[in-house]
Amino acid sequence: MKKSIVVSLLIMSALILGLNQPVNAGGKKEASGSTLTVGATPVPHAELLNLVKDDLAAQGITLKVVEFTDYVTPNTALIAGDLDANFFQHIPYLGSNDEWKNALISAFGVHVEPFGLYSTKIKNVNDLPNGATIAIPNDPSNGGRALLLLASKGIITLKAGAGITATVQDIASNPKNLAFRELEAAQLPRSLADVDAATINGNYALEAGFNPVKDSLIIEGADSPYVNIVVVKKGAENDSRIKALSSALRSQKVKDYINKTWNDGSVVAVF
Repeated sequence: MKKSIVVSLLIMSALILGLNQPVNAGGKKEASGSTLTVGATPVPHAELLNLVKDDLAAQGITLKVVEFTDYVTPNTALIAGDLDANFFQHIPYLGSNDEWKNALISAFGVHVEPFGLYSTKIKNVNDLPNGATIAIPNDPSNGGRALLLLASKGIITLKAGAGITATVQDIASNPKNLAFRELEAAQLPRSLADVDAATINGNYALEAGFNPVKDSLIIEGADSPYVNIVVVKKGAENDSRIKALSSALRSQKVKDYINKTWNDGSVVAVF
């Protein structure tokens, strides 16, 4: 009698535990009250993530946002397993490193931050002096993005076939004899005192207090191919927590927030 009672209690406990463990999209049981750790640069990525914390909490997911100030560590941390996802980069940047593109994958896109050329010395791009120094990002994808921006405005021309990973060696003509200084993207706003102009990623321009549309000398259009994406390890793109994050970040609530907060076009939703 006592034995049957014990067995019954064990079965009931197992059933209760099973009911408290929801199943994710891949058929695996996921602990109730799970945590999703996402690395992000502060503006606008972490800001948007913090906006949807309560939406995910309502689904039993605790969103933990870890802020980074560079473009390398978030991918390193994701590969190491310290993060479940990151949100700071675009596909050309992810594809610029073999280790990253072999281990990581885009889960979904959220927005574009138009890339621009800034200066504290001149007010019009036509006033760039002969021999001016231009600072550009030193990573292949953003460096190429900078050169493509300059070429699109006729400031330089690039060799035929030079694409998103164009380098200064691909410059075909340089009428103003511009010199290029390649720096880490995060350092570009601070370099403005030492150069004539700098091409700066939208998030770093925002952090530095610039209004990309009003303060840039030239800027990408809203049709830029450099959509900012949420990235995960390959195989994790169907994790139910990532699907929930996608629904939250690509919601009307977030679109309305982007349109209201960055109504100057400095951040553009792509959904």
